[in-house]
Amino acid sequence: MVEALVAFAVSVVVNLLVLRVAKKHPRALDHDFSGPQKFHHKAVPRVGGVGILLGVAAGLLALGLAPLQGARADEIRYIGWMLLACSIPAFGAGIIEDLTKQVSPGKRLLATALSGLLAAWLVGAVIRHTDTPGMDMLVATTVGAYAFTLLVVAGTANAVNLIDGFNGLASMCVVIMMAAVAYVAFQVGDAVVFSLALAGIGATLGFFIWNFPAGLIFLGDGGAYFLGFWFAELSILLLVRNPGEVSPLFPLLVCIYPVFETVFSAYRRRVLRGQSAGSPDGMHLHSLIYRRVMRWALDEENVRALTQRNSMTSPFLWLLCMLSAVPAVLFWDQTLPLALSLLLFVTTYLSLYWSIVRFKAPGWLRAGRR
Repeated sequence: MVEALVAFAVSVVVNLLVLRVAKKHPRALDHDFSGPQKFHHKAVPRVGGVGILLGVAAGLLALGLAPLQGARADEIRYIGWMLLACSIPAFGAGIIEDLTKQVSPGKRLLATALSGLLAAWLVGAVIRHTDTPGMDMLVATTVGAYAFTLLVVAGTANAVNLIDGFNGLASMCVVIMMAAVAYVAFQVGDAVVFSLALAGIGATLGFFIWNFPAGLIFLGDGGAYFLGFWFAELSILLLVRNPGEVSPLFPLLVCIYPVFETVFSAYRRRVLRGQSAGSPDGMHLHSLIYRRVMRWALDEENVRALTQRNSMTSPFLWLLCMLSAVPAVLFWDQTLPLALSLLLFVTTYLSLYWSIVRFKAPGWLRAGRR
């Protein structure tokens, strides 16, 4: 647990320093309130990923100073530092975008794929089994396995970035997802994945306390891409290091909320609306809950009330994330129940989405109104 505690403490302190520096240098704040996916109403720094990255690094240093002995301790430290080094392209492209607004989504995805390629080369994080008919034939080849792995890593990072729209939404969902991975790693005795997941959880929570509910600092693209990369790599390593024990559908079910949100958004834009699959819009599920459900929660329209409304949106999506995480940790080694749980989640998501689109939000959502 020392890695989680140290990562949390360093992340808290670094993000506090970022807030102090931002107050003295207003240019470091995000003043862009326009766009369909902008829901903040005051200038805020969006470089929370710096504190998370340094928090994870501090957690790894703590592991190095801890009285760990043997080959397993060396393995934890080696893989941890290698993954942190591999994350630099993904994090770097995101943080440059946060500061300059000049890095396109395509370039960020390519940078994240490069991070995935480095991880595949340096620590062997390559998907070679999926428990999915037809897909196993693809990943049975080296080229197919690498291509599929890079798609998964880049896609997961992009999915985490896509749900990063409200205070605490993406960060708490990642905490839930990594907690599920840590639990299964503990069950199979994988100390490497368990320790690295704890470091990621601690660093993310250190950011979370500044982000939720007040929204004092944002995750930013750097933070979102780093967390997506970290979760994806730990999930892949869990499968690679424990073949035959953990179902390949386990990590998919754990992160199905952001992943399906991304896939459905691309389908909705391209097929239903005839637009580019990557064009931004305000029709994501979290956007609809904010605009069509939470608008009745508060009558005022001042900055404080709007920030509160922003934060009130996130817990509903945390529950949706838990809807997949709970069955994932219950059936982590059973492919059929995991597949049925995936089907249940997709059905629930689509039902919820279309009901809100038609202004017929379910009763448990309307209960949030005042």
